[in-house]
Amino acid sequence: MTTWFIKLRHDEEGAVTVDWVVLAAALVGLGISIVSTTGEHQTAMGDKMSSQMSELADQYY
Repeated sequence: MTTWFIKLRHDEEGAVTVDWVVLAAALVGLGISIVSTTGEHQTAMGDKMSSQMSELADQYY
């Protein structure tokens, strides 16, 4: 049983997985923070574009 604990302590096979999980979590957090800070501006710009496209459609049709 003692050799099993020693092998387990020196085993580094899952260490890369932990690194990738931390990296993925950091990227998701960064994406959420970007969307939350620019979300209101994107909505306003989308509304403005929609109204301008409606005006252009009304002119030609």
